[in-house]
Amino acid sequence: MVSKTDDIPVPSCNPVDVADGARDGKETRSGESCGCGHSAEAAMVNGDSAHEHTEEAESKEERNGEADAGEDSNEQEVIVIQDTGFTVKIQAPGTDPFDLQVSPQEMVQEIHQVLMDREDTCHRTCFSLQLDGNVLDNFAELKSIEGLQEGSLLKVVEEPYTVREARIHVRHIRDLLKSLDPSDAYNGVDCNSLSFLSVFTDGDLGDSGKRKKKGNELDQIDCTPPEHILPGSKDRPLVPLQPQNKDWKPMQCLKVLTMSGWNPPPGNRKMHGDLMYLYIVTVEERHISLTASTRGFYLNQSTTYTFNPKPANPSFLSHSLVELLSQISPAFKKNFTALQKKRVQRHPFERIATPFQVYSWTAPQVDHAMDCVRAEDAYTSRLGYEEHIPGQTRDWNEELQTTRELPRKNLPERLLRERAIFKVHSDFAAAATRGAMAVIDGNVMAINPGEETRMQMFIWNNIFFSLGFDVRDHYRELGGDAAAHAAPTNDLNGVRAYGAVDVEGLYTLGTVVVDYRGYRVTAQSIIPGILEREQEQSVIYGSIDFGKTVVSHNKYLELLDNTSRPLKVQRHGVLNEKSETVELCSSVECKGIIGNDGRHYILDLLRTFPPDLNFLPVDGEELPPESQRQGFPRQHRHRLACLRQELIEAFVEHRYLLFMKMAALQLMQQKANKDANTTDMPAITETSTESVENTDLTTTDPSDVTDNTAEAAVQAATDGESNSVKPQTTNGPVDTTVTQNGEYKSPLEDPKSREVVLNACKAVGSISNSSFDIRFNPDIFSPGVRFPEESADDILKQKQLLKDTAAFLVSCQIPSLVKDCLDHSALPMDGATLTEALHQRGINVRYLGSVLDFVDKTPAKAQLEHFYRIGISELITRCAKHIFKTYLQGVELSALSAAVSHFLNCFLSSFSDSVTHLPLDELVSRRKSRKRRNRVPGSGDNTAWASLTPSELWKNITSEAMSYYHFTLECESVDQVVEKYGLPKITLLREIAIKTGIQILIKEYNFDSRHKPAFTEEDILNIFPVVKHVNPKASDAFHFFQSGQAKVQQGFLKEGCELINEALNLFNNVYGAMHVEICACLRLLARLNYIMGDHAEALGNQQKAVLMSERVLGIEHPNTIQEYMHLALYCFANGQLSTALKLLYRARYLMLLVCAEDHPEMALLDSNIGLVLHGVMEYDLSLRFLENALTINTKYHGPRSLKVALSHHLVARVYESKAEFRSALQHEKEGYTIYKNQMGEAHEKTKESSEYLKYLTQQAVALQRTMNEIYKNGSNASIMPLKFTAPSMASVLEQLNIINGIIFIPLSQKDLENLKAEVQRRQQLQELGKSEEPVEESPLELEDKIPVDYAGEHQ
Repeated sequence: MVSKTDDIPVPSCNPVDVADGARDGKETRSGESCGCGHSAEAAMVNGDSAHEHTEEAESKEERNGEADAGEDSNEQEVIVIQDTGFTVKIQAPGTDPFDLQVSPQEMVQEIHQVLMDREDTCHRTCFSLQLDGNVLDNFAELKSIEGLQEGSLLKVVEEPYTVREARIHVRHIRDLLKSLDPSDAYNGVDCNSLSFLSVFTDGDLGDSGKRKKKGNELDQIDCTPPEHILPGSKDRPLVPLQPQNKDWKPMQCLKVLTMSGWNPPPGNRKMHGDLMYLYIVTVEERHISLTASTRGFYLNQSTTYTFNPKPANPSFLSHSLVELLSQISPAFKKNFTALQKKRVQRHPFERIATPFQVYSWTAPQVDHAMDCVRAEDAYTSRLGYEEHIPGQTRDWNEELQTTRELPRKNLPERLLRERAIFKVHSDFAAAATRGAMAVIDGNVMAINPGEETRMQMFIWNNIFFSLGFDVRDHYRELGGDAAAHAAPTNDLNGVRAYGAVDVEGLYTLGTVVVDYRGYRVTAQSIIPGILEREQEQSVIYGSIDFGKTVVSHNKYLELLDNTSRPLKVQRHGVLNEKSETVELCSSVECKGIIGNDGRHYILDLLRTFPPDLNFLPVDGEELPPESQRQGFPRQHRHRLACLRQELIEAFVEHRYLLFMKMAALQLMQQKANKDANTTDMPAITETSTESVENTDLTTTDPSDVTDNTAEAAVQAATDGESNSVKPQTTNGPVDTTVTQNGEYKSPLEDPKSREVVLNACKAVGSISNSSFDIRFNPDIFSPGVRFPEESADDILKQKQLLKDTAAFLVSCQIPSLVKDCLDHSALPMDGATLTEALHQRGINVRYLGSVLDFVDKTPAKAQLEHFYRIGISELITRCAKHIFKTYLQGVELSALSAAVSHFLNCFLSSFSDSVTHLPLDELVSRRKSRKRRNRVPGSGDNTAWASLTPSELWKNITSEAMSYYHFTLECESVDQVVEKYGLPKITLLREIAIKTGIQILIKEYNFDSRHKPAFTEEDILNIFPVVKHVNPKASDAFHFFQSGQAKVQQGFLKEGCELINEALNLFNNVYGAMHVEICACLRLLARLNYIMGDHAEALGNQQKAVLMSERVLGIEHPNTIQEYMHLALYCFANGQLSTALKLLYRARYLMLLVCAEDHPEMALLDSNIGLVLHGVMEYDLSLRFLENALTINTKYHGPRSLKVALSHHLVARVYESKAEFRSALQHEKEGYTIYKNQMGEAHEKTKESSEYLKYLTQQAVALQRTMNEIYKNGSNASIMPLKFTAPSMASVLEQLNIINGIIFIPLSQKDLENLKAEVQRRQQLQELGKSEEPVEESPLELEDKIPVDYAGEHQ
């Protein structure tokens, strides 16, 4: 099967290898390179051919930390377990033989990739590798090749071309020419994305980059930050977002390389071996015609208008196009060599394709150049990557389902399976996105072309597309188009949930939801045979008319029963049209269809989770008082409002704790009454211990942890009656006499304790009487669904449970979110991170208004100002997005840029005269009344959009805020918003652009001009799709990662580090080199390296984390900003001060752009900047940043917080360096007071502070004496020289560590002494100038002190 997806059989490693390799493979992972012997440049392994994502193995020298990442549609990926590698010699025509390190598990194909990427062999694509004259099979593993061993010589032999090979060759050469050109990243194609880190680090930070001399040459560091990032600056420029990368200055090798108009060769020329013709214009303006023949490329005698295929004289026949062009054009030769040098110097992470496309909302004006491959791709309907797959279009459904069916018994099998699933998903998401855009742009023929445009459906590349409109009044009772718009995302959440449970034998459809140009398109894989038959016949489970007719099926019940426990879905009966009871184990909408392939599919999972009663008013039903007090229930746009899975999990966990408390309390009472026999005694103690143990055992599987701990504890309390077996068998009731340990115990003999459990079960609404088990019936309150009489009680219980859940969201989850923001364990910085914070706690975004109202009423409102501001910005931009969606639907394609710029002007510009200057039709034609039916669904008057005015738009936004979020915005214009909520316009622009997919020209916009609009139609460069899809997970890797984190928190750094390295390896195996989770892994690894004193390694890992965050999340994503801050710290520790400053300045600029200056995280950033500036003796600048940090800390942490005390101390130190002792004393006194009040006199911090105060006083007195001396004796005074010390780098670094939460907690006085001695020893070393070598931690230190990672919590 995999061969179907990947076009290659994927070898499976035997389990033994994996186990051993996983354990023993660590030697090579430490810090040294893997000893391959070849330089980094030599080993770059990604053929930069973007078109095939051949970013194959990430780079051989990267092997130490990562198993090779494959991101390739020819997929030669293998599970790389650290295996003993060996070296082979490679002899290519025209180059000296060189050594290459290979591993036995690699395929021959991978050596091809290496050669296509190496600087000296990159221009070859059509060759075979031969060992002793025998051609090696591309798809053979190296270990299976006879005679291949250490030191074997492999010859590269040129092979004759075919048409396919010639096209691949031209494509590869074009990719090499474009390898430094960022236009693919700006245009959002081929999974390219931007990265700017190298601009700030001047190349690579590792040893391969242009490394500066170490040593603190303070005199040459230019520390002045750009004006716009100084504290208090109101200027928010946009241009610095994309600094000029000097590598991108195009080095032109050719003017034109394109297919000739003489293609394809006529028959008589075919028989001479002509494959195709190319037309080329060199930099020297020479126009030439080339023939690609089976023997290679040569000049022919054709011109633009005459065809003469005979070889020119000389013909320069060459096997490689590069060799040919190098002979013809000296400029090509020179520039191509330079370009390749630069290409291989770039960090692999700047070049590897990302798994999912990332779009940039800003771009410079890029010149549009001729590009044969791009032009060909646009018109040859290159659907997936057909040229690599025999049999043309991909059968997506077959690929998605067969990858799920792969075996998963042991680690290697699971890795192969997860990698295949992930790869197919990312390919499917890319294909679905292209298809959805083609559908909306009108490039796909509908399958029902006779119907009106809103109702049309499409099939393209084996994917089915439908538009998010209410077709045939399907959703009439549920809210019409609003429901039809919400259903696809609900369905996607259902697909995600069932996919995560991963029950064997139950299949879901590949689903991608794309929002593009105001339309919502759902893309789904196609069930085999579904198009040939009517829906009524095919549905054998569920209902196609919302519950009027319902059918069920035993096999489906059995399969869905396995999901009922993890998804908390209750099995229940409903009545069909004949009033017979039908058993279901899902909502009625969920349909079961058996495809022609015999698989059991479920689709329409839009009600997988129970309804949200806060937004679903039901006649005659009262909500609990907690909800009513907040003004619920409220009318929503549609009746499909569901609770989130995270909320269900949280609620069940909450109920479980309640259950335990009640059971324990009652058992205690029984004890107190002494009527229980003494054998009860162990029950309680057992409960506590067992539940603790169990938590430990099961935390690896977050979805299951609540149930399992629950079970263990209850079982203990009830002396072993249980309703479930170990987490793997996630199904419902089993034989009640089996306990979790599998021992048989008699059911509860003691009726009293049985009664206890019964009472507790009743109180928390458990569906079982003998154990804790909460599940929801998703059909409650669904219109049209009727329940049998006998389940009336149960239905009442279920209704109550739903009301309790709705109340729980309002009374527990929203307050807990606000509490987390108050104590800064949640720190949203922009709309996306705010949404994430809501979702993690199970709060839907439709509650945003309620959350903001809650914040408004909080006493500590001032400390939540940042949160409130981000919430308002999110609310406004979401309302604007809703309006923009319908606004765009009425715009025809030719007026798109004018309409978008007009909308942005109404939204953001202070210019009030909103008359749009309708675009002068570039093509003035005598407009006869062209009544052609417009392809755009729902288009009426095509210039209606032009009449929108700013005041009308803002009126609409406030009414949308009221009707959707029930929130009162008191703003009639953008300027009022800026004034009232302190939102910078540039931040609003970023949010709206990201939400709607707009890409704008990067330049300075004058939003505040009252004389002309901010945007013109030339400023709108593109409109991208906004894509939602399932993210398949790497489960094993994730478990390793989690246990690594746990180890670190317990203080076992070494073990934690090993586990996390292991996780990194497994992540690379599943995801390839680029992924958000790998980014988190690298960040944690870097932090551990740093804590353990390996600064260089920390720097390397963190650099990868920054590059990856930029590429996968975006260059100004809050995560990226934090990665920049960490990297700056490690740079400083490595003595690269100017780089550290540049990185911090970049982070501050991005932060100002994303969330303005007034944010708690800004205090940390400014403290970092201030400390580094203090270290390089820029005292005045340093003070500006540190005092700003002090202000922000005081505001957000309260004036008595320890953070504020530390801020005071940092400011005092700078004043001391400036010899302004009075100010220094004043600040240190403030700090001292806080320490004394918070920690008491005896605390070491308080003592330190008082020591420092004494010292400052002495210095102040000494200074005063000297001054008096001068006044008294005039210029001939004998002045004692004062010691003005610049702070030592060690002391600055120590403070940096403290503020960044990297701190060791000493355990005893003895350790304290040792620590102080150690610090002094280091300082002496540093004074001696040995600061270059990272000082080894003494073993004592690691053993006896617990490292605590404060900052880790909120990241």
